[in-house]
Amino acid sequence: MRVLVTGITGFAGSHLTELLLAEDGVEVIGLGRQARWPNGLEGLGRQVQLVACDMADAATIQALIRSVEPVCIYHLAGYPHSGRSVREIEAAWTGNLVATRNLYEAVVQWGGNPRILYVGSGLIYGDPESTDQAFDERSPLKPTTPYSASKAAADLASYQYTRSPGLTIIRARPFNHIGPRQSAEFAVAHFARQIAAIERGAQPPWLETGNLTPRRDLTDVRDVTRAYALLMVKGRAPEAYNIGSGTTWSMQEVVDRLISLSAVRVEVRQRPDLVRATETAQVRADSSKLRLETGWTPTVSLDQSLADTLDYWRSVP
Repeated sequence: MRVLVTGITGFAGSHLTELLLAEDGVEVIGLGRQARWPNGLEGLGRQVQLVACDMADAATIQALIRSVEPVCIYHLAGYPHSGRSVREIEAAWTGNLVATRNLYEAVVQWGGNPRILYVGSGLIYGDPESTDQAFDERSPLKPTTPYSASKAAADLASYQYTRSPGLTIIRARPFNHIGPRQSAEFAVAHFARQIAAIERGAQPPWLETGNLTPRRDLTDVRDVTRAYALLMVKGRAPEAYNIGSGTTWSMQEVVDRLISLSAVRVEVRQRPDLVRATETAQVRADSSKLRLETGWTPTVSLDQSLADTLDYWRSVP
C-alpha cells in the first residue's frame, strides 16, 4: 500500500512515519519543504522516499500526486505557529488553506480517490464558554488567531471537497500534543530544553516561563499519531474527530513535574515578554466520538511523556 505523508519531517510526521513503517506492506513517500531529514532521523531515509515540495505551488503538487498515485494521504503539512501567526498572517493562510486546497485539487486532477486524513487543530473552537466546558465536534468554530482561522477554513474546505467533487476525507482535530522531538518553540519542549541545558551547565539555574496558570489538554504525540492511523482505517468521511486526553494540566504542574525529573535545583522566573496579552484559561477536548468509533485511548502517561521529552533534550548537543 502506497502512503503519502505531507509534513513528514515535522514533529508528528516523523512519529507517524515510524508507526506506519512498523506495518507490513506499507510504502511511505513523504513531502517536506526540503528533502532533508532533521538530525537524528536520517535513518528514516533508508526506508522512505523524501521529496522536497512547496505545497503552495499547485503545478508541483499536481505532478507529484500523478506520479505517486497514493492509496492513502495523511495531510499533516501546514503553518504550525499559533502565536506567531498574528505577525505572519499571509504565511499562516498560505500554509494552511492554500496548501490544503492545492492538495485536493491535485487529487481531483489526477482522478484517483485515495482516503485522505486532514489534520487540523482543536484551536479552531476558540475560547470555551465556561471553564469546565469540553469541546466536542458539534461545538461552534470561533478561531481567535490567523493560525486557527486558517485551520478552520481548511477544515471546512475539507468537508466541502467531500460533497463536491466527492473526495474521501476524514478530519482530525488534535488538541495540544507533546513528546520527544517537539520544537522548543512550544511550551513543554521549551521548558525541557532549558532544564537539560541547566543540567549540562550551559544555562544559569533558572527556568524562564510565561504565564503558568492556563490549563491544557495534553496528549503524547505517539498516542495522537496512533489516532491518525486508526482514523485512516476506521474513520468515516466526512466526519470530524477530536483527539485529546480529556484531562487538563496547568503549565505550573507541567513545570513542577519536569523539575522533579531532574536532580538540579531550578528557580522559575516569569518573563514578561513571554506572557501573552490574552490567554484562554482552560482548553479541554471531548474525544468520546473517536474512542467509540475506533477504540482509541491514550496509553502514554503525562509523566512518561515528560520524561521522554526531557531525555530527548538531554541527548541534543
